Amino acid sequence: MPVILRQIKSTDNALFAALISKEIREFDIDKPIIVYDDPVTDKLFELFQTDNSVYWVVEENGVILGGCGIFPTAGLQEGCAEIVKFYLSSESRGEGIEKLLMQVIINTARNLGYKQLYLESFPELKRSVGLYRGLGFKSLKKPLGNSSHHPSAIWFLKELRT
Repeated sequence: MPVILRQIKSTDNALFAALISKEIREFDIDKPIIVYDDPVTDKLFELFQTDNSVYWVVEENGVILGGCGIFPTAGLQEGCAEIVKFYLSSESRGEGIEKLLMQVIINTARNLGYKQLYLESFPELKRSVGLYRGLGFKSLKKPLGNSSHHPSAIWFLKELRT
């Protein structure tokens, strides 16, 4: 059965909180002031009710494999959104789902009228960093906006063409 892409539902909150916590521990990135201790991690559905934000969920046979969102983070320039909460279960990595999900996010951002996408990541997430670069994200020397997750250490920006 093929994977299904859909927007987040309120019933997904607990499943995503567990998935996020597991992945953060797996990559040893459970540092203070990041998503690990971010209170919205347990309420992703509610967070993505914000205007001009979307969270996409990937599932297969009724099992959530992961998800990714775009959000109009405070402090970003007009026309720029942040890619946030990009997580995949360890079982689903390397199957092309990461790239599919990123392409959906990029297309969604364009459809919402965004001109740029910003994201923050960790050097420990080598596969993800390679994916971002392969999709045209350029490295930045410092963070943008007010996400308050700045221990992330690496930042990227992509110009969106229509």
